[in-house]
Amino acid sequence: MFIKIILYSSIIERYIVQQLNIFMNDNQDHFNVLRKINSKPKSSQREMALELGFSLGKLNYCLRQLRLKGLVKLNNFSKNPNKLNYAYVLTPRGISEKTKLTLSFMKRKIEEYEELRKEIEDK
Repeated sequence: MFIKIILYSSIIERYIVQQLNIFMNDNQDHFNVLRKINSKPKSSQREMALELGFSLGKLNYCLRQLRLKGLVKLNNFSKNPNKLNYAYVLTPRGISEKTKLTLSFMKRKIEEYEELRKEIEDK
């Protein structure tokens, strides 16, 4: 019985770690897309995907998720004869989320730095 509990606990821990990794990767990808939109809002999806190192499908997925969350708005240039040109715009909520993600990213990097520094000092 004790072994079953340990195995069950191990499976749950593994599942939680996998879900956290998925969440963190999605957040990191969304953060990267938000940064790219902020710096180059008139970039095409193909240009953004290339610069971010994403497939076009992955970028499309991220943009769709960001739009559904209300973080990004899609504008097309109605007077432009080329109707395929769009600009991605961060909404006020998107700017706020980008700030939160930036702070979270910086906090995580500082923690990693402190852990590495402590590890080096201990050796």
